[in-house]
Amino acid sequence: MQYSIYQSVKLVDMNDEIMSEVLFDHGQHELVALSVGSSVITHQLGLRQFEVVYDKREGKQQRVKIVDIETDLMQVPAATRVYLEPVTLIIGQHDVGEIY
Repeated sequence: MQYSIYQSVKLVDMNDEIMSEVLFDHGQHELVALSVGSSVITHQLGLRQFEVVYDKREGKQQRVKIVDIETDLMQVPAATRVYLEPVTLIIGQHDVGEIY
């Protein structure tokens, strides 16, 4: 089954004040049946300036729980979206620098 996977990311400053909140798109994946409470392993998220990106440095992976699965029956064909548990990134502490 084809799933679109998303994760809410809150960007905060060093004083824990919210700067912005974005919905990070992990892309579309062909997977077996998923359920709420299951976990996925993916690259850890980081920041390049104010943009949320994958942190592809060695050892930077994360295990994240699925918190919701949504099927949109208004679309043809129906679209299934998977939402992962939200994450908070601190500007200045989660910078990944330039990745080549």
